[in-house]
Amino acid sequence: MTRALILVLDSVGIGAAADAARYGDAGADTLGHVAEWFAAHGEPFALPNLDRLGLGAAAAASTGRLPPGLTSDGPFAGRWGYGVETSRGKDTPSGHWEIAGLPVPFDWGYFPETVPAFPADLTAAIIREAELPGILGDCHASGTEIIARLGEEHVRTGKPILYTSADSVLQIAAHETAFGLDRLYALCAIARRLCDPLGIGRVIARPFIGTDAASFVRTANRRDYAVPPPSPTILSAAEAAGRSVVTVGKIGDIFAHVGTGTVLKAAGNAALGERTLEGLASLPDGGLLMANFIDFDSLYGHRRDPEGYGRELMAFDAWLPTLGAALRPGDLCIVTADHGCDPTFKGTDHTREHVPVLAFGPGQPAGPIGRRATFADMAATVARHLGLTWTGAGTAF
Repeated sequence: MTRALILVLDSVGIGAAADAARYGDAGADTLGHVAEWFAAHGEPFALPNLDRLGLGAAAAASTGRLPPGLTSDGPFAGRWGYGVETSRGKDTPSGHWEIAGLPVPFDWGYFPETVPAFPADLTAAIIREAELPGILGDCHASGTEIIARLGEEHVRTGKPILYTSADSVLQIAAHETAFGLDRLYALCAIARRLCDPLGIGRVIARPFIGTDAASFVRTANRRDYAVPPPSPTILSAAEAAGRSVVTVGKIGDIFAHVGTGTVLKAAGNAALGERTLEGLASLPDGGLLMANFIDFDSLYGHRRDPEGYGRELMAFDAWLPTLGAALRPGDLCIVTADHGCDPTFKGTDHTREHVPVLAFGPGQPAGPIGRRATFADMAATVARHLGLTWTGAGTAF
């Protein structure tokens, strides 16, 4: 019996999906446009280890274009292809749940792009139950922008900052010391319950520190309050079979801690890589590890920073051999993504894209696996690899 890993490079999409226009994302291509930015600026961009796993070939298969600096030539060290999302939306829970074998067939609830964005009765209930003096924001916004704009008023008045985005989410920003971290978490728990009838996927605590608008910065104490998955995922199937499960980063929050086993948290991709290696070292035969590498999305995609995005990709690529050295014969590792967040695209939201599916490990076969009709094929493949009974979605490759 061997082990399985699923590493989610948050937002590293490889080309607009066929239905991208429905989401306003026609022409989006996170990886391709990042690579083109480097080429246009005469900067070196290379991902040799991911390329060897088939990343360039998968991107070319997805879009018909090979991103500059990548190659589609073998020999390859793993299986490669691209995944097509069948879930509705382009948000974090939908992508991760589908990777774990649970496509989302229903529509999430969303808040309109109006001011105020939240229903008056929801706002009133949050203020009443949390005993707040009021709220600030009540609109669609970028998290860093709204903290810079309203953070000082928040500290002065004690009113938390509530905002949303194109995702099914209500985010609450508050100063860790002036408002209090535990108080922020308690507020989010109240908001989570009140948002349930509206079908909102996540309530997110967004704590920050600093003394003024110029110095405010979000901390690593973010916490997501998600709707629990309505059906079993590959994580809960592994747990039910008595297997060890380790989840790294925000995976535990995304799955509302259902089937997520030992949760290892960290701030930043480098630290998340270290925790992944830590979790892998303790993972016995038959175990499953799932990790999320968040910085691509939160620091560079949403902030529309193609240079930072590309440099983060190269840093992850340089780390991959360290992971490879920690794999045992027969281990299966899948590198993928949950959606796109094209840093050259309009707005600051996620983009509806195909994702890479790169499967490798000592003794694993190599070659193309083509277009995968659903992200859930990854869960089905992991289930077969681990010898788990699987009744969820997907077809093993």
